[in-house]
Amino acid sequence: MAIFLYLTKGNKVSNNSTTSNQTKPSSKYNPKEVEANLYTQWSEKNYFDINSNEHLQKQNTAKNKNFAIMMPPPNVTGVLHIGHALTYTLQDIIVRYKRMDGFKVLWQVGADHAGIATQKVVLDKLKKEKNITKNDLNKEEFLKYAWEWKEYSGGEIFKQMRALGISPSWDRMRFSLDEGLACSVKKAFVSLYNEGLIYKGLKLVNWDPSLKTAISDLEVVNKAQNGSMYYVKYPIKDTNEHILVATTRPETILADSALAINPNDDRHKHLIGKDVVVPLTNRVIKVIADEYVDGEFGTGCVKITPAHDYNDYEVGQRHNLDMINLFDDDAKMNENANKYKGLDRFDAREAIIRDLKQEGLLQDVQPHSMNVPINERTGVIVEPYLTNQWFVKASKVAKNSIEQTKANNMFFPKSWINSYNAWMDNLNDWCISRQLWWGHGIPVFYCKDCSHEFASEEDASKCAKCGSSNIFQDEDVLDTWFSSALWPFSTLGWSNGGKLKHTYKDSDLDEFYPNSLLITGFDILFFWVARMMMMGEHFMGKLPFKDIYLHALVKDEFGAKMSKSKGNVINPLDMIDEFSADVVRFSLCYLCVQGRDIKLGKKHLEVYRNFTNKLHNACNYLLIHQDSFKDLEQIEIKSDLGLYMLSRLNDSIAKVRACLDEYKFNEAAGEIYSIVWLEFCDKAIEYSKVSPQSIGELGSIFKEILKLTSPFMPFISDNLYTRLSGSDYSSSLTISAYPKANKSYNFKEQTAMFDVINEAITSIRRLKVNANMANAKIDLAYIKFNDDKLNDKKWFDNAKMFIQKLAKVGSVGIFSSSIKDKSLNENKKILSDVSDNLQTYLPQGEDDTKDAKNKLELKKEKLQKELEKIDNLLSNDNFVKNAPKEVIEKNTTLAQTLKENIAKLNEQICQL
Repeated sequence: MAIFLYLTKGNKVSNNSTTSNQTKPSSKYNPKEVEANLYTQWSEKNYFDINSNEHLQKQNTAKNKNFAIMMPPPNVTGVLHIGHALTYTLQDIIVRYKRMDGFKVLWQVGADHAGIATQKVVLDKLKKEKNITKNDLNKEEFLKYAWEWKEYSGGEIFKQMRALGISPSWDRMRFSLDEGLACSVKKAFVSLYNEGLIYKGLKLVNWDPSLKTAISDLEVVNKAQNGSMYYVKYPIKDTNEHILVATTRPETILADSALAINPNDDRHKHLIGKDVVVPLTNRVIKVIADEYVDGEFGTGCVKITPAHDYNDYEVGQRHNLDMINLFDDDAKMNENANKYKGLDRFDAREAIIRDLKQEGLLQDVQPHSMNVPINERTGVIVEPYLTNQWFVKASKVAKNSIEQTKANNMFFPKSWINSYNAWMDNLNDWCISRQLWWGHGIPVFYCKDCSHEFASEEDASKCAKCGSSNIFQDEDVLDTWFSSALWPFSTLGWSNGGKLKHTYKDSDLDEFYPNSLLITGFDILFFWVARMMMMGEHFMGKLPFKDIYLHALVKDEFGAKMSKSKGNVINPLDMIDEFSADVVRFSLCYLCVQGRDIKLGKKHLEVYRNFTNKLHNACNYLLIHQDSFKDLEQIEIKSDLGLYMLSRLNDSIAKVRACLDEYKFNEAAGEIYSIVWLEFCDKAIEYSKVSPQSIGELGSIFKEILKLTSPFMPFISDNLYTRLSGSDYSSSLTISAYPKANKSYNFKEQTAMFDVINEAITSIRRLKVNANMANAKIDLAYIKFNDDKLNDKKWFDNAKMFIQKLAKVGSVGIFSSSIKDKSLNENKKILSDVSDNLQTYLPQGEDDTKDAKNKLELKKEKLQKELEKIDNLLSNDNFVKNAPKEVIEKNTTLAQTLKENIAKLNEQICQL
């Protein structure tokens, strides 16, 4: 049977010295000699351009030949972390796969201005290096420094991306403050404003006093802290009685608008409607009833401060209470605080406590643990702050997108739909204004003459109502996530106003919207993904993505979250330098199970570095024998071994494709690992030493394996492919066809033959382990096949040479009753092993059996001593109480492994 592989043509071997150096086998793969140079060549040849694979696009028969994916734009605030590396690796795998499969691929690359984060970084840098604070600058001066930082930081980030080997459409680079994108942002804002979906109002927001700006609810984290519960007496007007109220924030007493009790609380019903005097003031407030009050908290009577607590704000709205703001924008007490004006909020707390004691109004102070809201970027305690801000009526904007998403769950893993829907069904109005200098200015203008307010996409010079030129623009900027929410279509030219920094075709939106896929971390599902969904559907009439893949977090090898304080942070650039980009990529992919956090340590990287060496050595083996073949791409595959490996490759191609189509990256990587290491290297190469005529055929198959591997490990795949092709990188796998499974392949005879051979080898190896001769070469073994056809001498003579080589047996025979009788007459013990399709036998002399048994007993004794030490450790209460959780888990796992190994040794001893 003559079978030819469908291969991408490469340049044939030339006579120049460069090619001969490329094909000369080297003992060890050195990625540093390959990766940077190779990436430069890819870039110079424009392999990442959307039409670089035009020859493959013509062959693509898919209904939709376009594939678009948006890079989550990294903030221009520093270096990439391991989470970025995971996201970009998974995206690059899909992009390379689709590009090789003949799709017109747009991987939109860009960076985000990251308003709050960047402003903080720049100000911190100025303070450290030049002792300059924000008060020393005007807006124009600050923006100059900010743009300088953007150029530096953005350049560094993209260098790091290149080191990882990713292949986005670099020529289409976008930045969220590009002039074209600014036009899109203005268009979106003005449209929503004119639709009545954006408004300005006085509401409570999360406020960072250090940055003096509103921040998102999603940027606030609750941190457990030890505090105090203060029990304060509120005098009942015109009586000698008082009501005892518990509070954790006595500094807000001055802004109380009411006291409240639960209407079902019989203990306090008689107080409803009473007038009480706010301590340290002459203000009189009412006792009201509201079911919000938890009768079990404190004394059952709570203070209501609408301007300084979200729950109190809601109560205040229901009861039409006064909202008294005590703070300035830096969290210092304002004029409403009377004599405490000018004090920092925490200094005011201490002063008020002292005065309450002096007035006899502080009854008790008790320790109290509580959750304190913290800005995760600055570490500053956040204040609920009453201020005028711009809001989007998110529930109305998102209505259609919510319905469409519920009707068509496009999330991977599918379980994310539940979290998404739960959040979207309870949307609050979205605060989109920030009190910063760095960002998109809010395109709203005010007339000083007629007080008219209007929104405009253009920089207005006159009032839209009265024509006066006495106008000014709103000073705030937009929340970064507002502009990022437009990313799936603004980057494609939507409403860019002809002010594009890069050239786009009018058809880009038609070709690439909706985007085919979004890959990002689950931690920005509500920050970014949800907002892109609502804005994309609202402005484009379609959800922005066909599929959304949310990956989990990368943690350390013990499952702990990475943090600088723990010292367990993995820097992807350090790992690339030490292990290579291919190793980092493959490790992340192999460990990326849908819905599970990734536990990554150096031990994993070492495993997959060994994998790259395995690939390299396989190529070297083929090159050593290159005289046995001339052109790998013209070799006819006809040997039993070649057809067997072709069948295995065909199965792997089908599995990898299916896994990638369902975003099961870890399973795809596992299949590649299996075909390379377990099938090609451990079996095919070893078999070929018995059947050297098949080496050329294996070379052809190995080139297809490299194509299969290319999206995962692009550097080594390209390097080895060109070495085997005797060509330069003009035959790069980047724009070569991805292998396709051939449904017509039917090599059942060869597959069955080698399946039995593999089974026999495994069975004999087990016997040798039982005889304590695992790696030793033995003289004789016997096999008895369940299928009598396989006991045929001709078939067996063809198969046994493979068995003898890989099982390290001098001679292999067919077992029969006469052999059994002879062995028993010679007083030889016969060890046997039974598997699915055969039985294997190993004759043993009495001395051999005793020696093997003694060795196993010694090994068992050693393991039992190790187990005893660990058991003693785990039974020590002090150790269990004080040792880190991961240490206890590690020792528990080790103890279980030792028990299992001892049980296996007992089985082997019994058999002997």
